[in-house]
Amino acid sequence: MNLESPKVSIDKSAQEIFDFLSKAENFEKLMPDNISKFEVLENDKFLFALKGMPEIVLKQKEAIAPNKIVLGAAGGKLDFSLTGDITTVETDKSEVQLTFSGDFNPMMAMMIKGPIGKFIETLVTSISGAI
Repeated sequence: MNLESPKVSIDKSAQEIFDFLSKAENFEKLMPDNISKFEVLENDKFLFALKGMPEIVLKQKEAIAPNKIVLGAAGGKLDFSLTGDITTVETDKSEVQLTFSGDFNPMMAMMIKGPIGKFIETLVTSISGAI
């Protein structure tokens, strides 16, 4: 299952956005209102939970400055990744898009498609106000 957020235009350089997304603690600023737990485990690893959902641990798996950062599930029963693609538009203007990829059975995919889609949209639209 692959889900893409809308592309969001942000008045920051690609490097500034990349640096922001490279720090685990900054993801707390991007989380939706229904977050029930957020904890930084390491510099590149954090745990979060949304109300009514299990805890999820994400760890930085790949970083290609200043255009791409990949977070992946660290443990747990579900294997998925969250990729941030950052494109320079002008010197101080960039576009960001998040892509969620995971291998789920059809029933699980149907259940999580809506909530995950809303979640990545919230993350990407929160970036400009958080930096």
